[in-house]
Amino acid sequence: MADADDNGFARSLAPTGTLRAAINYGNIVLAQKGPDGEPAGISADLARELGRRLKVPVSFTTFDTAGKVVDALDGPQTWDVAFLAIDPKRAETIAFTPPYVIIEGAYMVPQDSPLHENGQVDRPGVRIAVGRNTAYDLYLARALTSAERVFAPTSQAALDLFRQERLDAVASVRQPLEIYAREHADMRVLPGRFMVIEQAVAVPKGRDAALADLSRFIEEMKASGFVASALARSGQHDAAVAPKAEVP
Repeated sequence: MADADDNGFARSLAPTGTLRAAINYGNIVLAQKGPDGEPAGISADLARELGRRLKVPVSFTTFDTAGKVVDALDGPQTWDVAFLAIDPKRAETIAFTPPYVIIEGAYMVPQDSPLHENGQVDRPGVRIAVGRNTAYDLYLARALTSAERVFAPTSQAALDLFRQERLDAVASVRQPLEIYAREHADMRVLPGRFMVIEQAVAVPKGRDAALADLSRFIEEMKASGFVASALARSGQHDAAVAPKAEVP
């Protein structure tokens, strides 16, 4: 896509003249708080580069969970772009570009747990702590047949709930679980993954022209090495750049 707004991209994506970007601090792979207190990480870097291309200022609104990002769409903290995992439930109200990053959903269990494989978790009596309306919560709502989800308002709160209530497992993004397990010898992360989480840029439904241009922007950012460099700068070496996607 060109730097100049020669096709109305800025007007369709940022109708107020400012690109309003929602940042989810609940996923440390995508977003962290920088030393200056401003959003940092791949999602903030993409938003700033997009604003530069469109020649509009960028305004960040931050959230502590992806569910709150989705809920804010029709409220006073509405946004033009957000950085979320692709999910069919969310797709009822928002539209997604192709993914730019792929990460894993994993389980953590107590060290002495009888659970050793992902396939063993979905059993009667097993209770899993999850952050409500996270990507893995939405996925498990469809996938689980026997285990029970126990809800917390955020992913961090799910970790706390897991320990306080002595639950059987906690589901989350792999990276923060591995950090936690390294710091707590009584915990371990199950090998492998129970889901692949495709992280994409989201826009409100109905902005079809903006979505097409935004999808081309994301493919350019992947192909140019921008996404890989942003992940490396923020220390997210275990996250993978998503494969190339065909866009119109």
